[in-house]
Amino acid sequence: MRTSTPARAGMSILLLLYVLFLAFPLVWLLSTAFKPASEIGLGQVHLLPRAATLDNFRVAITEQQVLPSALNTLKVAVISALLTLLVATPAAYLLARRQSVMNRAVTAWILVSQTFPVILIIVPLFLLLARLRLVDTHAGLILVYVVWSLPFVLWMLQGYIKGIPVALEEAAAIDGASQGQIIVRVLAPLILPGLIATGLYAFVNAWNEFFFALVMLKSPDLTTIQVNLSRLRGTEGLARWGPLAAGSIIATIPTLLIFTVLQRRLVSGLLSGGVKD
Repeated sequence: MRTSTPARAGMSILLLLYVLFLAFPLVWLLSTAFKPASEIGLGQVHLLPRAATLDNFRVAITEQQVLPSALNTLKVAVISALLTLLVATPAAYLLARRQSVMNRAVTAWILVSQTFPVILIIVPLFLLLARLRLVDTHAGLILVYVVWSLPFVLWMLQGYIKGIPVALEEAAAIDGASQGQIIVRVLAPLILPGLIATGLYAFVNAWNEFFFALVMLKSPDLTTIQVNLSRLRGTEGLARWGPLAAGSIIATIPTLLIFTVLQRRLVSGLLSGGVKD
């Protein structure tokens, strides 16, 4: 179907307005990060800072210790993403290749579990981890993130695996490969875009998470960046908007870098997962 020139122009304008709408918060965040406190407190709307300064970044880094908390978050997010993939890959293989009533029930439970609110599980989870002496440790928080991300990652990965012909696995089995070797040497390279997409989902899930980290971690040297930044809000509602904006920019950089590097594989992984079951 051919689209007329005015229709194409209208769609382009709508698309441009949508992109501007999405980009506006980031632009405003950048602008606030470089504004001095006196200019932020004026209450006048200026998109660009009149006297740009790096003081907000200095406060965020030296006084609020944003970088150590960012390293804590990076450590927790990377390890939880890798562990999630390690557990989810063989489990997704079984769900995709062994069709049974039990597997369909497990798949249905995975989807239902995504509707549970976080507040519903935080109390029993906290009591369980306290008994295991994992409260106020990164190991306990990583365990929580793995359990929290696992259902959705499992559901996505089984869709990728169903798209791989079973004949490839049968040929590898005839050549003498074990089940583990088939998963690692045959299946894993073929679903690599899917592994990257789901691994990024688990990473971003852990990187942006706030509530579990707030409840689980009490020691200042273990704090993640989301909890650390929330303290700039102040207990009496007096937010330090400049350092908060600068810290938010620092918190955004790692995920932007990772998405930039892996963008092509991420898009292909999401598309291939979207056209299968």
